[in-house]
Amino acid sequence: MTRQDRYQFVIDYFQRHSANAETELLYDSPYQLLVAVVLSAQCTDKRVNMTTPAIFEKYPTPEALSHATFDELFPLIKSISYPNNKTKHLIGMAKMLVSKFDSKVPLKVDELIELPGVGRKTANVITSVVDKQPNMPVDTHIFRVAARIGLTVRAKTPLAAEKQLVQFIPKPLIHKAHHWLILHGRYICVARSPKCDICGIKMACKYYSKIRPKQDLTHGNE
Repeated sequence: MTRQDRYQFVIDYFQRHSANAETELLYDSPYQLLVAVVLSAQCTDKRVNMTTPAIFEKYPTPEALSHATFDELFPLIKSISYPNNKTKHLIGMAKMLVSKFDSKVPLKVDELIELPGVGRKTANVITSVVDKQPNMPVDTHIFRVAARIGLTVRAKTPLAAEKQLVQFIPKPLIHKAHHWLILHGRYICVARSPKCDICGIKMACKYYSKIRPKQDLTHGNE
């Protein structure tokens, strides 16, 4: 199977089975999504969704959050990973939204990454989810899954993986493909023991092609 064939197989499968895939973070506005994504770094979406309602209730706007003190905000996110840094980042992010962007979340990657706590991955999430821009956020799930399947080849960094993915995935589908791959990595192609037995794309997967002879041999001896 060529690399192009592999991409086509994966895309066709997800278009049939996960056409409406979307982020599992709960939000009602670009501002809320930005807060949630900043908090989600190295933390589960489930934990973030348990935490954000209290933040959004107390700080419903960037202006409100910009006036928060560290001691006021920290107790609301102390159950999140790296709460010290994220508390500082959220307050700094809100202050810059107010002072530089008229309290509106910018929808350009170059502007978003100016905000404290916002890197390229977060900026790509915001622009792809809110505005359906053809940007590919590469987190640990996508980095692992894309390499396992064979969608990326010798990509040593998330940026290298991102460049390969956007090169081969049609532009109108890039914002969806992010959700396809991240959810696949979260529930099927998990880190330690990928669930190949229930994977719908295993016939196009390089990893499965390597382990399949071993599995067939094992089953043959039963």
